[in-house]
Formats: sequence, structure tokens, C-alpha cells
Amino acid sequence: MKNLLGVDVGTTSLKMTLFDECGAVLQSVTQDYLLEASGDRVEFEPERYWQIFSEALAQIAGEFEISAMAIDTQCETLIVADEKGNPLRKAIVWLDNRATQEAQEIEAHFGRQRIYEVTGQPEVTATWPACKLLWLRKNEPEVFAKVKKVFLLEDYLIYRLTGEFVTEKTLQSSTIYLDINKGIWWEEMLNYIGVDSKALPMLRNSGEKIGESQGIAVVLSAMDQVAGTIGAGVVCNGVVSEMTGTTMVIFVPCDQVPAYRPDSKIPCHLNYNGQYCLLSWTPTAGIALKWFKNNFCEGFDFKQLDAMAERISPGCDGLTFLPYLCGSVIPRYNPDARGAFLGLTMEHTRAHAVRSILEAVACMLKENLDYMGISCGEIRSMGGGATSDLWCQIKADLTGKRIVTLKNPEAACLGSAILAGAATGVYDSVESACKALVKTDKAYFPQDVGYEKVYQRFCALEDQFL
Repeated sequence: MKNLLGVDVGTTSLKMTLFDECGAVLQSVTQDYLLEASGDRVEFEPERYWQIFSEALAQIAGEFEISAMAIDTQCETLIVADEKGNPLRKAIVWLDNRATQEAQEIEAHFGRQRIYEVTGQPEVTATWPACKLLWLRKNEPEVFAKVKKVFLLEDYLIYRLTGEFVTEKTLQSSTIYLDINKGIWWEEMLNYIGVDSKALPMLRNSGEKIGESQGIAVVLSAMDQVAGTIGAGVVCNGVVSEMTGTTMVIFVPCDQVPAYRPDSKIPCHLNYNGQYCLLSWTPTAGIALKWFKNNFCEGFDFKQLDAMAERISPGCDGLTFLPYLCGSVIPRYNPDARGAFLGLTMEHTRAHAVRSILEAVACMLKENLDYMGISCGEIRSMGGGATSDLWCQIKADLTGKRIVTLKNPEAACLGSAILAGAATGVYDSVESACKALVKTDKAYFPQDVGYEKVYQRFCALEDQFL
């Protein structure tokens, strides 16, 4: 029996789960950490990432034998280092927005259409590594002059484990210096920002074994969202996934890069299998419910909020919530948008407000699916929102799609473990492993409860206020 380790390094926590080859969880470790944030800058010490990873690994390896591991991480966290791989400064975390001016310069030079057609990214934002590197060149020239290795977070951990300076393509798909059509570095962008391609890791594919550490086979995983969808069994067209956590992320597999549309903000990334995927996200989802709970329902837990909202009829007796507490991104870009409860009367209670939040997030899900032009029979639901029967049913009713939840809530760790197993011969393929290991839990079927008018009202208020 082979034991496979999946590691998911998120924005503020690391999760490490060991599975046996049948998918049973043997042990799981979570390590939380706080980022260093000030204004538009968000940083973290690279050595702390390694220390946190090493402590979790030692805890599991001290009790179990590990055959293979794979690590998925967020995409755009940047670490620059010297020729020996020693970091030259703190990591610039993906959330960091210091490079706004550089993003504008890059967009003005290349144009949105050209950038999209090469990289799949329809917008140029300060979070992309190309913009961060240009900012370093202009604002920290003494550091930039010493840069010999440019890591993203997975690359850095792999390097520390194996000494191999490699990366995988899904992770690099939002750097805007990877040509996702050819699977090679975009030299024209690198020349513009002043980075030699020799400073970038060797490009490899997801699911390749690239070395060993302490007798453990080390395999390249995929960016966190792709790993999560593997762990959810979303490995073929016709099934999509949505994750309602702090934000909401919608993942759609596709065969090719969609044609450029000036009005589209849907990014296209490389998928683990060399094909493509569309990713849509909203900055406010589960965090809106958490905000309301913490400020207006302090004495209630989330199950009690569900029970409260379930007593309210669909449509909340005319109450609509616009969930834009952190602005709006897709499909209506407005960073200055704000949240609101609209239609309040003396008859409304906090139970109405809770249900209106659940309905608003479900409306955003439908709006994004419609915007992306997605036709699917099933949506795999993940994140904290998937634990709410009421919320899942509302999503099914509003979208008209079957909503399915998963038995294993740590889909990204499972996805990485599957990639590790497929690379080392434990499984014939990622797809066959998904069929064997990914277990669905509950299914919610759409019911006709009159949500068409609720959705129309939601969109009309967006037209008015966004």
C-alpha cells in the first residue's frame, strides 16, 4: 500500500494530507500564518514558508511512510533569489498591488488583445508577476541586478526539496510571460520587463516526477484551483466546479483558448492535461455571510443561520442583497461598488437578511455561468458554502443545475496526491484515479420555486447601482 501526500499552500494556511492509495485519509496537518500587509503591499518571508512546510512534513513523516508527494500553491506569489537560490528579499504575495503603474505601462505597450491571445489573461493587473518584476527593476534596482532565479511559491518549495530549478505550466499561466499556446516563455514580454529567460525555471508539465527528498518521490502538482478540481473529479467537459469560500471561484474545463472579446474579463489558464480552463471569480461570497454573522448575529453559528433562513420563503419577501462589500470584478468590473440591502420594509427580519445573502451569492453564480456561456449538467460544489444544505439547494434552484458536494472537503490536497500517484505508477492515469477515489456526497436537484423573478430583480438592481 502506497501513501501519497498532497500539500495545499494557501494564502494564509498550509494544509498537508496523507492518503493511502485507496483515498483514505491517514493524517492531516494545518498550519496557519499571518501575512505582512501594509497599504497595497503584502509580503512574507520565504524562509517562513519553508519552515512551516518542513514542520508539517516532519510531523507526518514521523508517523507514516510517504511514497510520493506533490505541492499545489497560489499562482502569483513571487520570490527572487541569487544564483544559489537564496532569497534576495521578502516574497511579494499574490495579493500585493504595488505594481499598478507598471501594469498600466505593460497594457499600454502590448494592448489587451495581444496579451490575451498569447497568455490567456484578458486584463493586466498589479498582481501578475511580470508587473511585480518590472516594479522591482524600477524601484529596487540593487536587488533586481542580483536576481538569478525567479520562483513562484511551488517552485521555491520544490527547489528546497530537490535542488531542481523547475516549474509547471498551470502555475505560470497568470505571469503574463508564458505563451499558453506554445507552452514556452514569451520572450518579448521578458525583454520588456528586463528579465533573462535563464533566470526562469525549466518548464515541465503537471504530474511529472522531478526528484526525491528523504526517499519521497517529489512530483509537480498544479496551481491550487486546478488541483482542487482534480480532487473534485472535474476532469472532463460537461462538469464544472464552484468553490464558495471567502470568495467564489468557478472552474470550467475547455479544449481551446476562446477567441478574444473586448468585453470579456474571463481568464483562460492551462489545465493539468495540457488543455485549458476558464476561471471566474468574485471577491465577496462566503465572507459576506461571515460579515453579517459577526456583526449582527454574534450569538449564532452558521447552522443556526441556515435554520433561521430556511423559514423564509424564496425571494425574501422582496428583499435583495447586493454582495459587493469588496467591489465587483466579473462580469461587471467596478472596484468601487459597495454592498446594500434593497427593498427593506418593517416586515423584514434578520432571517430575511441571511437568506438574501445566500440568494445573492447564488445569483452571482448564475450570472457568471451565463456570462461565460456555460452549458453543463452538473456543478461540483466545494468550500465552506458546500456544507450548507440550504445554500446548495438555492444554488440548484437558481441555476437550474444539479449541485453535487464531495465527501472529502480537502479537494486540493487530494488532487495533488492523485497527481503524485499517477506520476509514480500507483494509478494508470489522473482520470482513472478520480473515478476510483473522488466520492460524491449529496446531490441537490433544481426545483421550480419562482426564482426567475428574483434573479431578474437582482440583475436590474445591479444595472442601477453598479
